[in-house]
Amino acid sequence: MEGNPEIDITAVVKDSTLGRWTAVGARTTLTETLVGDYSYLMNDCQTIYSEIGKFCSVASHTRLNPGNHPLWRAASHHFTYRSRFYGFGEDQEEIFQWRRENRVVLGHDVWIGHRATVLPGIRIGTGAVIGAGSVVTKDVPPYTIVAGVPARRIQRRVSEEVEAALLRIEWWHWPHDQLRQALGDFRKLDAASFAEKYDRSERPRSPVGEIDFYPSRSERQEEMLLPEEGCF
Repeated sequence: MEGNPEIDITAVVKDSTLGRWTAVGARTTLTETLVGDYSYLMNDCQTIYSEIGKFCSVASHTRLNPGNHPLWRAASHHFTYRSRFYGFGEDQEEIFQWRRENRVVLGHDVWIGHRATVLPGIRIGTGAVIGAGSVVTKDVPPYTIVAGVPARRIQRRVSEEVEAALLRIEWWHWPHDQLRQALGDFRKLDAASFAEKYDRSERPRSPVGEIDFYPSRSERQEEMLLPEEGCF
């Protein structure tokens, strides 16, 4: 069916949910990850315990939520929680649950550059850009460009006024037909001109500190018409 996810034959998708018009590249692994409509991950990415918004572009060799270790213990090594492998009895499920609770969350229209790493628990706002090779250790506000190790703010992607308008427009939630009709404007207009044309709302912008980077899980699933559990 048109719009079904495209998953490379060498990719591994486990306990994950993919929206419509999504794509997963060669040798990429997704584990317990939610991928919003129109988003794609290129080859050789590793993603676990993450939530990716709509229209996100994830370049090759990106890592979202890489392995974390219990640094507060005397030993950070696997043997304290992957104990079965070492003949020490049962694994410790609490550590894996701790990792699940520290999810990486991407808003919509986020671009992650080649070989970037986003550490556990990080939230990246809608419209943000992560430079190639960056290691993201702190939350990134919407429409902000960051790069480096650790990643630092480079500049805004758009002005505060244009950002507010785009967040009101929420074009990433438009139906497929509406996106098709506006394709010419997406191609020829810059962000400011696009915002001026489509921002018909007089609603004031919420204070910066109160803007949600990403809606709740139930809202996301309702938008994508996906089941509570399951995978494609």
